[in-house]
Amino acid sequence: QVQLVESGGGSVQAGGSLLLSCTASRYIYSYCMGWFRQAPGKEREAVAIIRYAGVIRYADSVKGRFTISQDAAKTLSLQMNSLKPEDSAIYYCALGPGISACSDDGSHYYYWGQGTQVTVSS
Repeated sequence: QVQLVESGGGSVQAGGSLLLSCTASRYIYSYCMGWFRQAPGKEREAVAIIRYAGVIRYADSVKGRFTISQDAAKTLSLQMNSLKPEDSAIYYCALGPGISACSDDGSHYYYWGQGTQVTVSS
């Protein structure tokens, strides 16, 4: 069993920044890790995917604004800059398999955090 705990959400005006963090109960460096989000009435979507060995991928809507990173231990982060109202959602971190072909499909991820709310006002 793995516990994932997110922190760092909140309310910000458009153009602002937030840093989300996710602390895991085990080492995560060899696993696919992802940040996903779900807004009311919308499907969950992958925001950014990373695997420590070199996989990094972003949704087109956040490229150039968001940066995913992880340390060699237990922390996953998402730096969000130039936030837009459409970025408002609950953000979740997730842990997936220890393979190189990390998926954007959330159904491939085994463990999830409780989520943290991000609200961007115009």
